[in-house]
Amino acid sequence: MRIQFEKKATSENLLVFFDENGELLVSKQWQKNNQELCQRLRFYIKLPEIKLKQKSVHVLFESKPTRILLACLGEKSEENSLRSVGGIIGKKLTSMRLEEISILFPTVTPSPHPLFDELEILMEGILLGLYQYSEFKSSISDNGEDENPKEMKLIRLVLKEDAQIKQKTNQAMIFAESTNLVRDWGNKPGNHFTPTHFMEQCQILAKEANLKFSFIDENKMLSLKMGCFLGVTQGSAEPGFIHILEYKTSQKKAETLLLVGKGLTFDSGGISLKPAEKMNEMKHDMCGGAAVLGAMRIIGLLKPQINVIGMIPASENLPGGKAVKPGDVLTAFNGKTVEVQNTDAEGRLILADALAYGTDKYKPDAVIDIATLTGACLVALGSYHAGMICDNETLKKQISEAAKDTGDPVWEMPGNKVYEKQIEGTISDLKNVGGREAGMITAGLFLKNFVNKIPWSHLDIAGIAWDAERIDYYPLKGATGVGTRLLASLALNWSGIKP
Repeated sequence: MRIQFEKKATSENLLVFFDENGELLVSKQWQKNNQELCQRLRFYIKLPEIKLKQKSVHVLFESKPTRILLACLGEKSEENSLRSVGGIIGKKLTSMRLEEISILFPTVTPSPHPLFDELEILMEGILLGLYQYSEFKSSISDNGEDENPKEMKLIRLVLKEDAQIKQKTNQAMIFAESTNLVRDWGNKPGNHFTPTHFMEQCQILAKEANLKFSFIDENKMLSLKMGCFLGVTQGSAEPGFIHILEYKTSQKKAETLLLVGKGLTFDSGGISLKPAEKMNEMKHDMCGGAAVLGAMRIIGLLKPQINVIGMIPASENLPGGKAVKPGDVLTAFNGKTVEVQNTDAEGRLILADALAYGTDKYKPDAVIDIATLTGACLVALGSYHAGMICDNETLKKQISEAAKDTGDPVWEMPGNKVYEKQIEGTISDLKNVGGREAGMITAGLFLKNFVNKIPWSHLDIAGIAWDAERIDYYPLKGATGVGTRLLASLALNWSGIKP
């Protein structure tokens, strides 16, 4: 898909904006050149079915241009942002099967919607809203017609191109493209996206974004004594890996941020087998790892002034003859022992070895893990917020700001020491589940044992990684790509962790 700039609208499809007061957001010159059309648009906006306070898109059919899409910005709020408007526009364009459109952006707009200043946010929303996944759809129907969904190929921005505008649109493209890649990976079925396939995507992306790529295979894990990871992956015929991508800035005194994402490419629950209903959705259990990979693409292309390490422990969790059993005790890279009380609490086990190794080897200034970790997070927060536990106020503030900037919402959960008693082991240092109460919190605090007292935050995206239709720029079904833009924005706007 391409974006190009033009002086006047040339597409048969035109997008025009109006605000919550019913005012067309077009330049005086455009109004002068299109007086009759503006008069008809103003008449339409005043119709009772148009709810000015609500973001929406309406379609008119004219002689030229053939289609006019009128987008209402609605009242501006955190939940009703320009990104949300963009998402609604993108979904409407997709449903209409349009392949190109001219978007009329004013150079001067009334408060409180300075579209020109927020071009990047709006364009990002449109590009995210355009997403559709059809890799495994048959393209030819029974009557011989091509049923492949049409995709937007060209967006024409009616704007004078300059360096600032070009930079804004380019960043919007990189953020949205990377998120949509993450969605693609998350939507692939487990037989088409194994830990080995994950490695292939890491290699492709590392080359594109000029990142250093390496991996730890099971033989090396054995020598490194990564017993927690090996305990999970031993039930599958597919080999497991820890994929590592490194970005290094030219700044000599730059801090280092470690990102670790759960890459469970399919989770059956192991011996503690999940119910059959909705087990097919467990192909999405690698969305945390995919978010780290997508964020590393953005970081590599936009080059923040901070060193960033992305680690993705990738494996399957299956009930094979060699699978780990409830009651088994595993020893992690840092020497801590863990009694496996439930083999379906496997994500924290593969993350434990990755976190312990990453903090030991790279000595980061801060570490964040992101994972579809617990059903308890979905119960607590529903399909709108990711759950956050953080032990450092400076890091917490930066994550919260990045979440607000990117529209990937997070909600802080308590991380009090009192909860740690629930995961204390009886015959081992730790146990991998802490009971039904505070399940999201105890899972996060389990991971804190493997970060070596480095400023740390845990993001549980189990409730929002797929089928989160309440957010306008997320797909109605399938992977959302949540966390990708948040992590990248955090790195790009990093203000330091040291006092």
